Amino acid sequence: MKVPVLRYGTDDMTRVFSRTQLDNSEFIKTVDDIISDVRKRGDEALFEYALKFDKQTVNADNIVVSEEEIEDAYSKVSPALVESLRKSIANVMDYHKRQRDKFANAFFAGGANGKSTLGWIYRPLKRVGLYVPGGKASYPSTVIMTAVPAIAAGVEEVVVTTPNINNPAILVACRECGVKTIYKTGGAQAIAALAYGTQSVPRVDLIAGPGNVFVTLAKKQVFGHVAIDMIAGPSEILVIADDSANVSYLASDLLSQAEHDELAASFLVTTSQKLAEQVADELERQTALLERKGIIEKSLANNGTIIVAKNMDEAIEIADRIAPEHLEVCTKDAKDVALKLSNAGAVFVGNYSPEPLGDYFAGPSHVLPTSGSARYSSVLSVDTFMKKISYIEYSKEDLLKAADDIIAVAECEGFTAHANTIKIRKQN
Repeated sequence: MKVPVLRYGTDDMTRVFSRTQLDNSEFIKTVDDIISDVRKRGDEALFEYALKFDKQTVNADNIVVSEEEIEDAYSKVSPALVESLRKSIANVMDYHKRQRDKFANAFFAGGANGKSTLGWIYRPLKRVGLYVPGGKASYPSTVIMTAVPAIAAGVEEVVVTTPNINNPAILVACRECGVKTIYKTGGAQAIAALAYGTQSVPRVDLIAGPGNVFVTLAKKQVFGHVAIDMIAGPSEILVIADDSANVSYLASDLLSQAEHDELAASFLVTTSQKLAEQVADELERQTALLERKGIIEKSLANNGTIIVAKNMDEAIEIADRIAPEHLEVCTKDAKDVALKLSNAGAVFVGNYSPEPLGDYFAGPSHVLPTSGSARYSSVLSVDTFMKKISYIEYSKEDLLKAADDIIAVAECEGFTAHANTIKIRKQN
């Protein structure tokens, strides 16, 4: 099956613009029950679910990955891979340390006479839990892209929970990043443990990291008791291209996301009808050669679309409406086009900035908003692990000058005790 080629403003775009979070209502009760059970019974429930869902025998003595298990993981990973992980970590750390340097406490003169002080104070979170999934999404890169920004932010304790302790690269990535505690548990039960705490797993301030539908729903459910990074959906890519782009590059970039799973979305928006048809043919040719051909074919059938726009302004309009997780710009004036875009998790500029560069190596985290949420949310970064505290220090003179206005607003709202704290100071 060929990916359909549609003309914007002529063909039906419902397939493209109706994309949103999936309807997971059938799983909500299961997740709620698991969370409630872990909250009530703690370790006992957590260990039972580990055996039931992850087929792991976990108890209070072995729930934390041991030094022996870490050493065994290193013995199973090639030195070349370890070196590649270290280079990736160095790039990601350098990028996020530069972000951290911008989080400076700030104070300025305020009040009617400038004799008071206002400002803000930045503080990193104390304890953060990172979820590293198993199954189809078993990635050591997820460790790097969540742990390094947290460590760069200055988080005192970063812990990881994962059902996939049989993947030695994940354990090695944890150690290389500096994560000291790795819990052998996954699923909604792991999220519940991090959010509420059990006898073996102390609660955290924030949970970050992707997961399956049960993990995603659990994060959504515990939000408020604990902070979360975002609600992540299936992976997606959109490429903006003109007739200067390389057809084989474009097809390979679209396929790099289609291989994630059957629900992944791949969009090409181009100003060239000829290029659109060529890419559609090239997608078929390359797909036939790839290992994950079955997944790719289903992904493209579900969510693969090529859109022909009248001009570059229209292409930008389409991209902003879709608000993709990953957005590549492969045009003559790629940087100019990129700087006109408003809605994307990450923008990859030029023919030599393909999306996998961001997945593994460049520096920014690959944990990005999906399902159109890039309209209002941002990439996981140092900001995710920081909080900002307001600083207010008024002088007596400035408070008295503002007193009548504060009292008027407080009494308007019916809060006489609020007004009274000001009146007492005014009377004195």
